[in-house]
Amino acid sequence: MKRKICIIGMGLIGGSIALSIKKEHDVHIAGIDIDQNQLRLAQSLKVIDEPVESLAEGVQDADLIVIAVPVTKTEQIIEELETFPLKEGAIVTDVGSTKNKIFHKAKRLFEKGVTFIGGHPMAGSHKSGVQAAKPHLFENAFYVLTPCESTDMNKVIQLQNWLKGTQARFIELTPEQHDHFAGLISHLPHIIAAGLVQQVKRTAKEDNIVARLAAGGFRDITRIASASPVMWRDVLLHNKDIILSLLDDWKEEMKRVEKLLEEEDPLEIQHYFASAKSFRDGLPSREKGALPAFYDLFVDVPDHPGVISDVTGILGKAGISITNIHIIETREDIMGVLQLTFRTEADRENGRRHLEEALYETYIME
Repeated sequence: MKRKICIIGMGLIGGSIALSIKKEHDVHIAGIDIDQNQLRLAQSLKVIDEPVESLAEGVQDADLIVIAVPVTKTEQIIEELETFPLKEGAIVTDVGSTKNKIFHKAKRLFEKGVTFIGGHPMAGSHKSGVQAAKPHLFENAFYVLTPCESTDMNKVIQLQNWLKGTQARFIELTPEQHDHFAGLISHLPHIIAAGLVQQVKRTAKEDNIVARLAAGGFRDITRIASASPVMWRDVLLHNKDIILSLLDDWKEEMKRVEKLLEEEDPLEIQHYFASAKSFRDGLPSREKGALPAFYDLFVDVPDHPGVISDVTGILGKAGISITNIHIIETREDIMGVLQLTFRTEADRENGRRHLEEALYETYIME
């Protein structure tokens, strides 16, 4: 008899985990989602073997339960799991971007003879829904696991074995460590990006020209502000204390910048930016981190009719997909710039090679 896996939440993450497990294990996967259309789609795409409407039915006799829903909903599901007869020795994990609050909520599951191990695959996509699920979505990405001190390490190894098809890089942190690090390198940048957009929005009410000027570089550096408002509402409320502390640190950092400007010391101002540049340039460029990577390629193009279809035609003929295309109007001469966004670094490099073979000049801004 096949071992049973229950995936709760048939979105991009839940679907991709299901596919990665199927790739390595001969199992029966039951899927649960409040959206019946997503469930039917998941079954038709062979992401799951069985759509289940009842949570109690889905988790019954399951060896592994993966909760792949927003963090606030995860708490509710854990409370429901406490009322069901779960299989002795089963593992329960989640995929949320905050861990400490959920970890404390899940403590009572241990009394039922099951093991809860928090999880956070640090990868995603510009697309959403089970139709965008890919078994290689987490390849080379960090996958954080947050077992408690008393967790049997054999259970951690067992969970990693279930998830080995993700080809992710597993790292173990305490729930507190995870939430602090995620707050610093993911949550705070999203807040800052949203804050910058809000500042421009207020200015645009007085003079709309600023919105037109922001269409280029500003739009690119703040693109993470376009993430799901509902998701970020929940993340901020779940990680409230750490984010408040990080915001205090950020205010102190901005006070240092204020002081540099007030003192008008050109060497110190230059050093501030040089130090930031040096550290930033030394960060790994070929690893997936907490923020989604954007694989952009810039292409110089002549200003003549049909040039965009020429470029996309070259890529289409080579079977290379792009997720976004943007025309940057920053040149006063005859050359323009296309900004192409690819799904993976491999797609970007392949696209670059084909375009350069067609004598287009390309470049990457790291």
